Amino acid sequence: MKKMAKTMIIIASTLALIVISVVLFMALSPQFGGLPTQKQQLIYNQSPQHRDGKFANMGDVKMEMTGKKFWAMLKEQFNVHPNATPAQPPHPVSMDSTDLLRHNGDFRLFWFGHSSFLIQTNGKNILIDPMLGQSASPVPFIGVKRFNKKMPIEIEQLPLIDLVLISHDHYDHLDYQSIKRLKDKTEAFYTPLGVGAHLRAWGVDSMRITELDWWQHAQLDELSFTCTPAQHFSGRGKWFSDQASTLWCSWVIQTPEKKVFFSGDSGYGPHFKTIGEKYGPFDLALMECGQYNDLWKEIHMMPEETILAAQDIKARIVMPIHWGAFKLAMHDWLDPITRASAKANETGLPVITPRIGEGLLLNGEIPATTQWWDERRNEPIITANQ
Repeated sequence: MKKMAKTMIIIASTLALIVISVVLFMALSPQFGGLPTQKQQLIYNQSPQHRDGKFANMGDVKMEMTGKKFWAMLKEQFNVHPNATPAQPPHPVSMDSTDLLRHNGDFRLFWFGHSSFLIQTNGKNILIDPMLGQSASPVPFIGVKRFNKKMPIEIEQLPLIDLVLISHDHYDHLDYQSIKRLKDKTEAFYTPLGVGAHLRAWGVDSMRITELDWWQHAQLDELSFTCTPAQHFSGRGKWFSDQASTLWCSWVIQTPEKKVFFSGDSGYGPHFKTIGEKYGPFDLALMECGQYNDLWKEIHMMPEETILAAQDIKARIVMPIHWGAFKLAMHDWLDPITRASAKANETGLPVITPRIGEGLLLNGEIPATTQWWDERRNEPIITANQ
């Protein structure tokens, strides 16, 4: 009996230690960001998107994950999904730091995988959703890992950044470690309402943060940036109390010569046509395509919808994004680009598929890219559990 009691005490102590560790981590870890001041919250409360204490989508569209949907999602998580991650990681093209310093011409962009970009235009360096870390999770050692360990360039090798654009506060778009490494070499941050609280908690000066509501815009010399709607949600998971406490968005980027649309994360909805009517046509649409499932299609587009959305905003060229870096859903890792490309070919909309790290010029011609992703189909199949 004494031996059993001792064992029970050890088990209980271990469980208590685990619980205390989790609580302390949730309470103290900077990964979760910050909260708005009372004054800032009063401003957020005046937003047309802020209802019943939370931000909301147009038409109050929500992702419902209850009842049958919940159990279906749980079942999918435990199923084996062939080719969910690549057998061999994508090989990024190395970016030349000296070349980045020399460029001062046409609109040029580099893709880091998923939804992260460096844009160079009109003498400015702009980063979009710079998730440049290795784990899309608040707990890096057990979280979702990036397919490729080597990045096209290290943050420290990037030129000085004039502006960071952020679409929402999820971990695969807003990365604590990336912001910490960027904050001292970045002039300004533009975010949707509420996201600035995270940046301030991480040491970014308030004077360098501009928070915008949908349809508001900010000017950086001759460049214009408009915060436009998306159909998604927000929250970094601290006690689940911060769900929908910050706004999510897409971005319209306008230079004197070019117009580019960045979708952020979004389900397919009527907001795309509205954006197209207000700001289209666009020279290029960087359009979400990946991490989808029928169970949550309200907040992530299916690949065919990616192309429909690009048509809705009147895009001349579309680049499918939000794939190629992380496994955040249960589909084949190449399924997004394969299906979106097939739909684009069917509709006649030009699609570009650059390699990670490859620089593209947007100079009036359709940038030439290869179907590098199609070559990967000859790899041995690897399952999500291998």
